[in-house]
Amino acid sequence: MHQVKELILKKRDGKELSAAEIAAFIEGVSNQTVNDAHIAAFAMAVWFNGMSLEEERNLTLAMRDSGEVLAWPELDGPVLDKHSTGGVGDMVSLILGPLVASCGAYVPMISGRGLGHTGGTLDKLDSIPGFDSAPGIEKFQQLVCDQGVAIIGQTSELAPADRRIYAVRDVTSTVSSTPLIISSILSKKLAEGLDCLVMDIKFGSGAWMSNPADAKKLAEDITRVSCKAGVPCDALITDMDQPLAWSAGNALEVIEAISFLTGEARHERLRSVVLSLSAELLYLGGLAASVDEGHRQALSALDSGRAAEQFAKMIAAQGGPADLIHNPRRFFPDAKVIRPVFAQQSGFIDRIDTRAVGSIVVSLGGGRHSAGDDIDPRVGLSGIRSVGESVNSDVPLAIVHAATESGWNRAADALKSAFEIQQERRELNPVIFGKIKGKI
Repeated sequence: MHQVKELILKKRDGKELSAAEIAAFIEGVSNQTVNDAHIAAFAMAVWFNGMSLEEERNLTLAMRDSGEVLAWPELDGPVLDKHSTGGVGDMVSLILGPLVASCGAYVPMISGRGLGHTGGTLDKLDSIPGFDSAPGIEKFQQLVCDQGVAIIGQTSELAPADRRIYAVRDVTSTVSSTPLIISSILSKKLAEGLDCLVMDIKFGSGAWMSNPADAKKLAEDITRVSCKAGVPCDALITDMDQPLAWSAGNALEVIEAISFLTGEARHERLRSVVLSLSAELLYLGGLAASVDEGHRQALSALDSGRAAEQFAKMIAAQGGPADLIHNPRRFFPDAKVIRPVFAQQSGFIDRIDTRAVGSIVVSLGGGRHSAGDDIDPRVGLSGIRSVGESVNSDVPLAIVHAATESGWNRAADALKSAFEIQQERRELNPVIFGKIKGKI
Protein backbone atom coordinates (compact mmCIF):
# COMPACT_ATOMS: atom_id res chain seq x y z
CA MET A 1 0.00 0.00 0.00
CA HIS A 2 2.84 2.39 0.88
CA GLN A 3 4.55 1.76 -2.48
CA VAL A 4 1.33 2.52 -4.35
CA LYS A 5 0.93 5.83 -2.50
CA GLU A 6 4.53 6.76 -3.26
CA LEU A 7 4.03 5.99 -6.94
CA ILE A 8 0.90 8.17 -7.08
CA LEU A 9 2.69 11.01 -5.30
CA LYS A 10 5.59 10.75 -7.74
CA LYS A 11 3.28 10.99 -10.75
CA ARG A 12 1.23 13.74 -9.07
CA ASP A 13 4.43 15.79 -8.80
CA GLY A 14 5.18 15.33 -12.50
CA LYS A 15 8.07 12.90 -12.11
CA GLU A 16 8.74 9.99 -14.44
CA LEU A 17 7.85 6.46 -13.34
CA SER A 18 10.23 3.58 -13.97
CA ALA A 19 9.26 0.43 -15.87
CA ALA A 20 9.41 -1.53 -12.60
CA GLU A 21 7.09 0.92 -10.81
CA ILE A 22 4.54 0.83 -13.61
CA ALA A 23 4.70 -2.97 -13.82
CA ALA A 24 4.15 -3.27 -10.06
CA PHE A 25 1.16 -0.93 -10.19
CA ILE A 26 -0.49 -2.87 -13.05
CA GLU A 27 0.19 -6.16 -11.26
CA GLY A 28 -1.64 -4.70 -8.27
CA VAL A 29 -4.55 -3.70 -10.51
CA SER A 30 -4.75 -7.28 -11.78
CA ASN A 31 -4.50 -9.01 -8.39
CA GLN A 32 -6.81 -6.48 -6.66
CA THR A 33 -4.17 -5.20 -4.20
CA VAL A 34 -4.57 -1.79 -5.87
CA ASN A 35 -8.07 -0.47 -5.17
CA ASP A 36 -10.31 1.77 -7.26
CA ALA A 37 -9.32 4.87 -5.28
CA HIS A 38 -5.67 4.24 -6.15
CA ILE A 39 -6.56 3.78 -9.82
CA ALA A 40 -8.60 7.00 -9.78
CA ALA A 41 -5.72 8.96 -8.21
CA PHE A 42 -3.23 7.49 -10.68
CA ALA A 43 -5.51 8.27 -13.65
CA MET A 44 -6.03 11.84 -12.49
CA ALA A 45 -2.28 12.35 -11.97
CA VAL A 46 -1.63 11.10 -15.50
CA TRP A 47 -4.45 13.27 -16.85
CA PHE A 48 -2.86 16.39 -15.38
CA ASN A 49 0.83 15.62 -15.93
CA GLY A 50 0.92 13.32 -18.96
CA MET A 51 3.55 10.67 -19.56
CA SER A 52 6.80 10.42 -21.46
CA LEU A 53 7.08 8.13 -24.48
CA GLU A 54 8.99 5.62 -22.38
CA GLU A 55 6.31 5.65 -19.67
CA GLU A 56 3.56 5.17 -22.27
CA ARG A 57 5.44 2.21 -23.74
CA ASN A 58 5.98 0.65 -20.32
CA LEU A 59 2.35 1.17 -19.30
CA THR A 60 1.16 -0.39 -22.58
CA LEU A 61 3.41 -3.44 -22.19
CA ALA A 62 2.49 -3.92 -18.53
CA MET A 63 -1.21 -3.82 -19.38
CA ARG A 64 -0.67 -6.17 -22.32
CA ASP A 65 1.17 -8.61 -20.06
CA SER A 66 -1.54 -8.49 -17.38
CA GLY A 67 -3.23 -11.36 -19.25
CA GLU A 68 -2.63 -13.83 -22.01
CA VAL A 69 -0.65 -12.74 -25.09
CA LEU A 70 -1.50 -14.70 -28.22
CA ALA A 71 1.22 -16.34 -30.33
CA TRP A 72 0.96 -17.64 -33.88
CA PRO A 73 4.06 -19.80 -34.55
CA GLU A 74 2.50 -22.00 -37.26
CA LEU A 75 1.09 -19.34 -39.60
CA ASP A 76 2.49 -18.79 -43.09
CA GLY A 77 1.52 -15.14 -43.34
CA PRO A 78 1.61 -11.92 -41.33
CA VAL A 79 -0.80 -11.30 -38.45
CA LEU A 80 -2.46 -7.91 -39.05
CA ASP A 81 -5.24 -5.76 -37.61
CA LYS A 82 -6.65 -2.22 -37.60
CA HIS A 83 -8.29 -0.08 -34.98
CA SER A 84 -10.66 2.86 -35.41
CA THR A 85 -11.35 5.55 -32.85
CA GLY A 86 -15.03 5.24 -33.78
CA GLY A 87 -17.64 7.03 -35.81
CA VAL A 88 -21.07 6.84 -37.42
CA GLY A 89 -21.69 4.45 -40.28
CA ASP A 90 -18.19 3.02 -39.74
CA MET A 91 -18.52 -0.58 -40.96
CA VAL A 92 -14.89 -0.76 -42.12
CA SER A 93 -13.91 -3.72 -39.92
CA LEU A 94 -16.66 -5.91 -41.38
CA ILE A 95 -15.13 -5.40 -44.82
CA LEU A 96 -11.43 -4.95 -44.10
CA GLY A 97 -10.91 -8.10 -42.02
CA PRO A 98 -12.08 -10.54 -44.71
CA LEU A 99 -10.52 -8.44 -47.48
CA VAL A 100 -7.02 -8.42 -45.96
CA ALA A 101 -7.32 -12.12 -45.09
CA SER A 102 -8.21 -12.90 -48.71
CA CYS A 103 -4.86 -11.32 -49.67
CA GLY A 104 -2.83 -13.75 -47.54
CA ALA A 105 -2.86 -12.18 -44.07
CA TYR A 106 -4.27 -13.51 -40.81
CA VAL A 107 -6.59 -11.15 -38.96
CA PRO A 108 -7.42 -11.88 -35.29
CA MET A 109 -9.78 -8.95 -34.75
CA ILE A 110 -11.05 -8.28 -31.24
CA SER A 111 -13.72 -5.60 -31.34
CA GLY A 112 -15.86 -3.70 -28.89
CA ARG A 113 -19.51 -2.78 -28.50
CA GLY A 114 -20.97 0.61 -29.18
CA LEU A 115 -21.28 3.12 -26.38
CA GLY A 116 -22.48 6.66 -26.85
CA HIS A 117 -23.16 7.90 -30.37
CA THR A 118 -20.66 5.58 -32.09
CA GLY A 119 -21.54 2.08 -33.26
CA GLY A 120 -19.68 -1.08 -32.29
CA THR A 121 -18.50 -3.79 -34.70
CA LEU A 122 -19.57 -6.49 -32.27
CA ASP A 123 -23.16 -5.23 -32.09
CA LYS A 124 -23.34 -5.31 -35.87
CA LEU A 125 -22.15 -8.89 -36.04
CA ASP A 126 -24.45 -9.91 -33.19
CA SER A 127 -27.40 -8.84 -35.32
CA ILE A 128 -26.62 -11.83 -37.60
CA PRO A 129 -28.66 -14.90 -36.55
CA GLY A 130 -26.51 -17.55 -34.89
CA PHE A 131 -23.26 -15.60 -35.03
CA ASP A 132 -20.99 -16.44 -32.09
CA SER A 133 -18.95 -13.41 -31.03
CA ALA A 134 -17.64 -15.08 -27.85
CA PRO A 135 -16.19 -18.46 -28.86
CA GLY A 136 -13.35 -18.44 -26.32
CA ILE A 137 -9.66 -17.84 -26.93
CA GLU A 138 -8.76 -21.37 -28.10
CA LYS A 139 -11.60 -21.50 -30.61
CA PHE A 140 -10.75 -17.96 -31.70
CA GLN A 141 -7.18 -18.96 -32.46
CA GLN A 142 -8.36 -22.02 -34.35
CA LEU A 143 -10.78 -19.93 -36.40
CA VAL A 144 -8.01 -17.53 -37.39
CA CYS A 145 -5.69 -20.38 -38.34
CA ASP A 146 -8.39 -22.16 -40.36
CA GLN A 147 -10.29 -19.23 -41.90
CA GLY A 148 -7.69 -16.47 -41.96
CA VAL A 149 -9.96 -14.10 -40.03
CA ALA A 150 -12.25 -14.07 -37.01
CA ILE A 151 -13.93 -11.17 -35.22
CA ILE A 152 -14.86 -11.61 -31.57
CA GLY A 153 -15.58 -9.51 -28.49
CA GLN A 154 -13.14 -8.48 -25.81
CA THR A 155 -12.32 -11.29 -23.40
CA SER A 156 -11.26 -11.43 -19.77
CA GLU A 157 -8.05 -13.26 -20.75
CA LEU A 158 -6.57 -10.41 -22.81
CA ALA A 159 -5.33 -7.23 -21.06
CA PRO A 160 -7.62 -7.64 -18.03
CA ALA A 161 -6.01 -4.68 -16.25
CA ASP A 162 -7.43 -2.41 -18.92
CA ARG A 163 -10.98 -3.38 -18.02
CA ARG A 164 -10.58 -2.24 -14.41
CA ILE A 165 -8.72 0.93 -15.29
CA TYR A 166 -11.20 1.91 -17.99
CA ALA A 167 -14.16 1.45 -15.65
CA VAL A 168 -12.57 3.87 -13.19
CA ARG A 169 -11.61 6.33 -15.93
CA ASP A 170 -15.21 6.34 -17.11
CA VAL A 171 -16.55 7.55 -13.75
CA THR A 172 -13.68 9.96 -12.98
CA SER A 173 -13.73 11.93 -16.27
CA THR A 174 -10.23 10.82 -17.23
CA VAL A 175 -11.18 8.91 -20.40
CA SER A 176 -9.70 11.73 -22.52
CA SER A 177 -6.15 11.33 -21.14
CA THR A 178 -3.94 10.59 -24.17
CA PRO A 179 -1.49 8.23 -22.40
CA LEU A 180 -4.41 6.26 -20.96
CA ILE A 181 -6.16 6.17 -24.35
CA ILE A 182 -3.00 4.88 -26.01
CA SER A 183 -2.28 2.20 -23.40
CA SER A 184 -5.92 1.07 -23.42
CA ILE A 185 -6.05 0.66 -27.20
CA LEU A 186 -2.60 -0.78 -27.72
CA SER A 187 -2.54 -3.18 -24.77
CA LYS A 188 -5.49 -5.07 -26.24
CA LYS A 189 -4.20 -4.94 -29.81
CA LEU A 190 -0.68 -6.03 -28.85
CA ALA A 191 -2.16 -8.92 -26.84
CA GLU A 192 -3.45 -10.28 -30.17
CA GLY A 193 0.13 -11.13 -31.12
CA LEU A 194 0.21 -8.80 -34.12
CA ASP A 195 3.03 -8.32 -36.60
CA CYS A 196 1.66 -4.95 -37.76
CA LEU A 197 -1.18 -2.55 -36.96
CA VAL A 198 -2.89 0.33 -38.75
CA MET A 199 -4.88 2.99 -36.89
CA ASP A 200 -7.84 4.94 -38.23
CA ILE A 201 -7.84 8.17 -36.21
CA LYS A 202 -11.02 10.15 -36.86
CA PHE A 203 -11.89 13.79 -36.33
CA GLY A 204 -15.00 15.87 -36.89
CA SER A 205 -18.51 16.27 -35.55
CA GLY A 206 -19.04 12.50 -35.32
CA ALA A 207 -15.67 11.67 -33.74
CA TRP A 208 -14.32 11.89 -30.20
CA MET A 209 -11.83 14.51 -31.43
CA SER A 210 -13.34 17.51 -33.16
CA ASN A 211 -10.32 18.90 -34.98
CA PRO A 212 -7.55 17.42 -37.17
CA ALA A 213 -4.72 18.83 -35.03
CA ASP A 214 -5.80 16.72 -32.04
CA ALA A 215 -6.21 13.68 -34.30
CA LYS A 216 -2.74 14.21 -35.76
CA LYS A 217 -1.19 14.44 -32.29
CA LEU A 218 -2.88 11.21 -31.17
CA ALA A 219 -1.82 9.49 -34.40
CA GLU A 220 1.79 10.54 -33.88
CA ASP A 221 1.82 9.41 -30.26
CA ILE A 222 0.07 6.07 -30.73
CA THR A 223 2.13 5.01 -33.73
CA ARG A 224 5.34 5.92 -31.90
CA VAL A 225 4.37 3.94 -28.80
CA SER A 226 3.31 0.91 -30.86
CA CYS A 227 6.58 0.91 -32.79
CA LYS A 228 8.58 1.30 -29.58
CA ALA A 229 6.62 -1.64 -28.13
CA GLY A 230 7.69 -3.79 -31.08
CA VAL A 231 4.69 -3.61 -33.44
CA PRO A 232 5.11 -1.47 -36.58
CA CYS A 233 2.15 0.89 -36.85
CA ASP A 234 0.96 3.57 -39.27
CA ALA A 235 -2.13 5.75 -38.94
CA LEU A 236 -4.56 7.42 -41.29
CA ILE A 237 -6.34 10.57 -40.16
CA THR A 238 -9.86 10.46 -41.55
CA ASP A 239 -12.81 12.83 -41.68
CA MET A 240 -15.93 12.04 -39.62
CA ASP A 241 -17.75 15.31 -40.23
CA GLN A 242 -20.43 13.22 -41.88
CA PRO A 243 -21.44 9.54 -41.72
CA LEU A 244 -19.01 7.26 -43.51
CA ALA A 245 -21.67 5.33 -45.41
CA TRP A 246 -25.35 5.29 -46.33
CA SER A 247 -26.41 3.36 -43.22
CA ALA A 248 -26.21 3.75 -39.44
CA GLY A 249 -27.68 0.97 -37.33
CA ASN A 250 -26.58 -2.58 -36.72
CA ALA A 251 -28.44 -4.83 -39.18
CA LEU A 252 -28.59 -2.03 -41.75
CA GLU A 253 -24.80 -1.66 -41.66
CA VAL A 254 -24.29 -5.41 -42.09
CA ILE A 255 -26.56 -5.34 -45.14
CA GLU A 256 -24.62 -2.40 -46.61
CA ALA A 257 -21.27 -4.09 -45.86
CA ILE A 258 -22.44 -7.17 -47.77
CA SER A 259 -23.61 -4.96 -50.63
CA PHE A 260 -20.14 -3.37 -50.64
CA LEU A 261 -18.33 -6.72 -50.63
CA THR A 262 -20.44 -8.19 -53.42
CA GLY A 263 -20.10 -5.06 -55.55
CA GLU A 264 -23.79 -4.25 -55.58
CA ALA A 265 -23.15 -0.71 -54.29
CA ARG A 266 -20.11 1.01 -52.77
CA HIS A 267 -20.26 4.36 -50.99
CA GLU A 268 -17.27 6.37 -52.24
CA ARG A 269 -16.14 7.61 -48.81
CA LEU A 270 -16.35 4.12 -47.34
CA ARG A 271 -14.49 2.71 -50.36
CA SER A 272 -11.67 5.22 -49.94
CA VAL A 273 -11.15 4.43 -46.24
CA VAL A 274 -11.40 0.64 -46.69
CA LEU A 275 -8.92 0.54 -49.58
CA SER A 276 -6.48 3.00 -47.98
CA LEU A 277 -6.34 1.14 -44.65
CA SER A 278 -6.09 -2.24 -46.40
CA ALA A 279 -3.28 -1.00 -48.64
CA GLU A 280 -1.30 0.26 -45.63
CA LEU A 281 -1.73 -3.07 -43.84
CA LEU A 282 -0.72 -5.16 -46.84
CA TYR A 283 2.39 -3.03 -47.32
CA LEU A 284 3.33 -2.99 -43.63
CA GLY A 285 2.83 -6.75 -43.46
CA GLY A 286 5.12 -7.42 -46.43
CA LEU A 287 2.36 -8.72 -48.70
CA ALA A 288 2.71 -5.78 -51.09
CA ALA A 289 5.87 -4.08 -52.35
CA SER A 290 4.33 -0.62 -51.98
CA VAL A 291 1.19 1.06 -50.73
CA ASP A 292 0.04 1.48 -54.34
CA GLU A 293 0.51 -2.25 -54.93
CA GLY A 294 -1.43 -2.92 -51.72
CA HIS A 295 -4.25 -0.76 -53.06
CA ARG A 296 -4.32 -2.76 -56.29
CA GLN A 297 -4.35 -6.05 -54.38
CA ALA A 298 -7.19 -4.89 -52.14
CA LEU A 299 -9.28 -3.68 -55.08
CA SER A 300 -8.66 -6.96 -56.91
CA ALA A 301 -9.81 -8.93 -53.85
CA LEU A 302 -13.04 -6.91 -53.84
CA ASP A 303 -13.75 -6.99 -57.56
CA SER A 304 -12.92 -10.68 -57.95
CA GLY A 305 -15.30 -11.69 -55.14
CA ARG A 306 -12.52 -13.18 -52.99
CA ALA A 307 -13.21 -10.76 -50.12
CA ALA A 308 -16.95 -11.54 -50.20
CA GLU A 309 -16.22 -15.27 -50.18
CA GLN A 310 -13.87 -14.81 -47.20
CA PHE A 311 -16.59 -12.88 -45.35
CA ALA A 312 -19.10 -15.65 -46.03
CA LYS A 313 -16.69 -18.30 -44.70
CA MET A 314 -16.02 -16.26 -41.55
CA ILE A 315 -19.73 -15.81 -40.83
CA ALA A 316 -20.49 -19.52 -41.35
CA ALA A 317 -17.49 -20.63 -39.26
CA GLN A 318 -18.75 -18.51 -36.36
CA GLY A 319 -22.26 -19.94 -36.50
CA GLY A 320 -24.01 -17.55 -38.90
CA PRO A 321 -25.98 -18.48 -42.03
CA ALA A 322 -23.88 -20.04 -44.78
CA ASP A 323 -25.83 -18.17 -47.48
CA LEU A 324 -25.95 -14.76 -45.79
CA ILE A 325 -24.28 -12.86 -48.65
CA HIS A 326 -26.68 -14.26 -51.27
CA ASN A 327 -29.87 -12.90 -49.70
CA PRO A 328 -28.99 -10.88 -46.60
CA ARG A 329 -32.38 -9.20 -46.14
CA ARG A 330 -33.94 -12.61 -45.60
CA PHE A 331 -32.11 -12.91 -42.27
CA PHE A 332 -32.89 -9.44 -40.87
CA PRO A 333 -36.48 -8.56 -39.94
CA ASP A 334 -37.63 -5.07 -40.87
CA ALA A 335 -38.40 -2.42 -38.29
CA LYS A 336 -42.10 -1.73 -37.84
CA VAL A 337 -42.03 1.84 -39.19
CA ILE A 338 -39.87 2.62 -42.23
CA ARG A 339 -40.35 6.00 -43.91
CA PRO A 340 -38.20 8.73 -45.47
CA VAL A 341 -37.56 12.10 -43.88
CA PHE A 342 -37.44 15.18 -46.09
CA ALA A 343 -35.69 18.48 -45.46
CA GLN A 344 -37.79 21.56 -44.78
CA GLN A 345 -36.26 23.29 -47.82
CA SER A 346 -34.62 22.29 -51.09
CA GLY A 347 -30.92 22.86 -51.63
CA PHE A 348 -27.52 21.32 -50.98
CA ILE A 349 -26.44 19.67 -47.75
CA ASP A 350 -23.81 22.02 -46.31
CA ARG A 351 -23.18 20.48 -42.90
CA ILE A 352 -24.19 17.41 -40.89
CA ASP A 353 -24.10 17.17 -37.11
CA THR A 354 -22.81 13.62 -37.24
CA ARG A 355 -22.84 13.12 -33.49
CA ALA A 356 -26.55 13.98 -33.56
CA VAL A 357 -27.08 11.41 -36.33
CA GLY A 358 -25.42 8.74 -34.19
CA SER A 359 -27.49 9.82 -31.22
CA ILE A 360 -30.66 9.38 -33.30
CA VAL A 361 -29.74 5.72 -33.80
CA VAL A 362 -29.24 5.37 -30.04
CA SER A 363 -32.60 7.04 -29.33
CA LEU A 364 -34.32 4.61 -31.70
CA GLY A 365 -32.92 1.71 -29.63
CA GLY A 366 -29.96 0.90 -31.86
CA GLY A 367 -27.29 1.91 -29.33
CA ARG A 368 -26.57 2.22 -25.62
CA HIS A 369 -26.76 4.96 -23.02
CA SER A 370 -25.05 2.57 -20.57
CA ALA A 371 -23.19 -0.71 -20.97
CA GLY A 372 -26.10 -2.95 -19.92
CA ASP A 373 -28.71 -1.55 -22.32
CA ASP A 374 -30.34 -3.91 -24.82
CA ILE A 375 -30.15 -3.12 -28.53
CA ASP A 376 -32.77 -3.41 -31.27
CA PRO A 377 -30.74 -4.45 -34.35
CA ARG A 378 -33.54 -3.52 -36.78
CA VAL A 379 -33.61 0.22 -36.18
CA GLY A 380 -31.47 2.97 -37.61
CA LEU A 381 -31.03 5.05 -40.73
CA SER A 382 -30.50 4.08 -44.35
CA GLY A 383 -30.04 6.12 -47.50
CA ILE A 384 -28.23 8.88 -45.57
CA ARG A 385 -27.37 11.70 -47.96
CA SER A 386 -23.87 13.19 -47.96
CA VAL A 387 -22.53 16.72 -47.72
CA GLY A 388 -22.73 18.38 -51.13
CA GLU A 389 -25.71 16.35 -52.32
CA SER A 390 -28.99 18.00 -53.23
CA VAL A 391 -32.23 17.30 -51.40
CA ASN A 392 -35.80 18.28 -52.27
CA SER A 393 -39.37 17.07 -51.93
CA ASP A 394 -38.48 13.90 -53.86
CA VAL A 395 -34.99 13.24 -52.40
CA PRO A 396 -35.00 12.58 -48.62
CA LEU A 397 -32.29 13.26 -46.06
CA ALA A 398 -32.48 9.61 -45.00
CA ILE A 399 -34.92 6.79 -44.31
CA VAL A 400 -35.74 6.19 -40.65
CA HIS A 401 -36.27 2.60 -39.45
CA ALA A 402 -38.13 2.80 -36.14
CA ALA A 403 -39.86 0.42 -33.75
CA THR A 404 -42.79 2.79 -33.13
CA GLU A 405 -44.57 5.76 -34.71
CA SER A 406 -43.53 8.00 -31.83
CA GLY A 407 -39.92 6.86 -32.22
CA TRP A 408 -40.05 7.69 -35.92
CA ASN A 409 -41.48 11.14 -35.22
CA ARG A 410 -38.78 11.99 -32.70
CA ALA A 411 -36.06 10.72 -35.03
CA ALA A 412 -37.47 12.67 -37.97
CA ASP A 413 -37.45 15.94 -36.03
CA ALA A 414 -33.90 15.35 -34.81
CA LEU A 415 -32.73 14.40 -38.30
CA LYS A 416 -34.03 17.62 -39.83
CA SER A 417 -32.16 19.59 -37.18
CA ALA A 418 -28.93 17.66 -37.82
CA PHE A 419 -28.74 18.68 -41.50
CA GLU A 420 -27.95 22.23 -42.61
CA ILE A 421 -29.16 23.11 -46.11
CA GLN A 422 -27.77 25.94 -48.28
CA GLN A 423 -28.55 27.11 -51.80
CA GLU A 424 -24.97 26.75 -53.05
CA ARG A 425 -22.88 23.59 -53.06
CA ARG A 426 -19.67 23.94 -51.07
CA GLU A 427 -16.32 22.34 -51.82
CA LEU A 428 -15.97 18.94 -50.18
CA ASN A 429 -13.20 17.89 -47.80
CA PRO A 430 -11.29 14.69 -48.62
CA VAL A 431 -12.09 11.74 -46.39
CA ILE A 432 -8.37 10.91 -45.97
CA PHE A 433 -6.88 13.94 -44.26
CA GLY A 434 -3.35 12.61 -43.80
CA LYS A 435 -1.06 9.72 -42.91
CA ILE A 436 1.38 9.28 -40.04
CA LYS A 437 4.24 6.82 -40.40
CA GLY A 438 5.23 5.17 -37.15
CA LYS A 439 8.70 5.99 -35.85
CA ILE A 440 10.77 4.49 -33.06
